[in-house]
Amino acid sequence: MSNPRNTKACGKCENLADNADAVTNSCSKIFPDKKYKQIQPKGKEVTGLTHECGVFGAIACGEWPTQIDIAQCICLGLVALQHRGQESAGIATSQGKTAKNFSIHKGMGMISNLFNDDSIKKLKGNLGIGHTRYSTSAASEVVNCQPFVVHTAHGAVAIAHNGELINCESLRRVVLERGVGLSTHSDSELIAQCLCCAPEDASEHDGPDWPARIRQFMTLAPLSYSLVVMHKDKIYAVRDSYGNRPLCIGKIVPITLGPGKPEDAPAEGWVVSSESCGFLSIGARYVREVEPGEIVEMTRNGFRTVDIVERPDYKKMAFCIFEYVYFARSDTTFEGQMVYSVRLQCGMQLAIESPIEADIVSSVPESGTAAAHGYARESGIPFAEVLCKNRYVGRTFIQPSTRLRQLGVAKKFGALSVNCEGKRVVLIDDSIVRGNTIGPIIKLLRDAGAKEVHVRIASPPLKYPCYMGINIPTREELIANELEPDELANHVGADSLKYLSVDGLITAVEINKANTNPIKAGYCTACLTGEYPGGLPEELSW
Repeated sequence: MSNPRNTKACGKCENLADNADAVTNSCSKIFPDKKYKQIQPKGKEVTGLTHECGVFGAIACGEWPTQIDIAQCICLGLVALQHRGQESAGIATSQGKTAKNFSIHKGMGMISNLFNDDSIKKLKGNLGIGHTRYSTSAASEVVNCQPFVVHTAHGAVAIAHNGELINCESLRRVVLERGVGLSTHSDSELIAQCLCCAPEDASEHDGPDWPARIRQFMTLAPLSYSLVVMHKDKIYAVRDSYGNRPLCIGKIVPITLGPGKPEDAPAEGWVVSSESCGFLSIGARYVREVEPGEIVEMTRNGFRTVDIVERPDYKKMAFCIFEYVYFARSDTTFEGQMVYSVRLQCGMQLAIESPIEADIVSSVPESGTAAAHGYARESGIPFAEVLCKNRYVGRTFIQPSTRLRQLGVAKKFGALSVNCEGKRVVLIDDSIVRGNTIGPIIKLLRDAGAKEVHVRIASPPLKYPCYMGINIPTREELIANELEPDELANHVGADSLKYLSVDGLITAVEINKANTNPIKAGYCTACLTGEYPGGLPEELSW
């Protein structure tokens, strides 16, 4: 990487310095009226706060052919990860007997539209990996659907990737200079081609050393990825050394097993997933997270750590804190705690930091509900629903224009006037991106008779783009960079508006965390503070 220091960037121009505020202030003072060139992620117009991908893998234990329907397990696992991407999906399976080919089915659309009984039956295998995608770096096209499968001298390799490589341009040059052609702009294809290159010091007389190849890739690409890699009869689960993207391991147990510790039950198979939320639906139990920098090998006999790639000593772990705030499903477990409990704690912390006299506490469902319960618990103000959500309408940021997003609120929510008429309402939401939807929601509540509406946001203001796999808009689109909280309250028609502080968010995340080892702690708050764990991408023009 060309920027190894933990530098920051001016949010309006492309200048780098050790202090982002100093650069931004100097730019605004010297050129107060200048329209600076905006840093755009990889030439793509970013339209909303969206996640990028979910990955899933499963392998059966014991003698093969297995009695476990691996393809069905993966499909159900992907359904549980559907919130992480709705544009495309795919599954690749292997019978574990030959490295020549895999069974593959992938395409554009939701899981329920892509997979049916016939397509699942064709995915024969004793192991497999799956992927559900929301595009970040590459276009939303069939050619970019995952898993990616490449055919090497040692057989087929399938790869599914969650994240975004911050130094993809230098890696692309390395691959192209070796005479390898690339057919897409997807990071996943780039990773696949990198794994096809054997390390110079590797001895592969008896076949490819996949852990060594994966390690070589990891030393070239510090951020950001969780990977599942399948070759013949093995699956490798890989997490970058900063732990930026999540990945965890589960154990498929007998369906007759009741409550209890999974280690006490025999293993019928093993699964790996971006989140643990789908484990119970396929008869699996959460075991542990893949550690930052860890390469885990999964076979029919179980799983084991085959290598750990350490990050620099002066760098801390940088798990994306917005997984807790927004992206993960509430029933997912990270770092020994359930996401729901963290969101509840965020609401409690918000009540401590920004109290207000009111009659009821409510939420923008479903995103703000856990935090609203926490706010109500801490403040002593009763919780009541004031918005009814139409569950058959998609997220409003998918709409192509501001006008349609604003109109989308009316079809997405209805107001429960019986609960809010004549009341002072504290309305909790998890985040504000552009500020386009909160105004119409407030108007909806006022039209239903709400006396006052006080908005409380259970996360700090979003101010910076993300270069690690989250489609956070440019600084110009982020409303927190344009308006202070009081100005924003006036803009959206609220009586008051307050955010949770960065320190308050970190407190909420850490207060009940099982792992207190400081070496294994740390969060990426780049979208909130501008402090990027691996520095900025090497080529800002992209």
